[in-house]
Amino acid sequence: MRHGRRERARSLFEVLLETDPRDGVAAVAYADLLVSEGLAREALDVLRIADVPPSLEHAEAVLETRALRMLGRKADADSRWRRYLESRKGASRQWIA
Repeated sequence: MRHGRRERARSLFEVLLETDPRDGVAAVAYADLLVSEGLAREALDVLRIADVPPSLEHAEAVLETRALRMLGRKADADSRWRRYLESRKGASRQWIA
């Protein structure tokens, strides 16, 4: 993707996820590609199946939030981001609301 070979990257991600649809690392990278191409619904489908590792929870939350907004689901996007923030800092933190 970094070298402008998006189709090759897409093919590799699809093979990886066909082999293991729960591969969270591949899923996050593929979802990023899909979101950047405007394929929000497909990105959400990929992320729903995956087991995203804790180190990528932030990326997952950002991608889901962006995809939901792309689909016009502002309330769901806001709720998803709020859940992520609460999981990281606690619901009592003033800056979440």
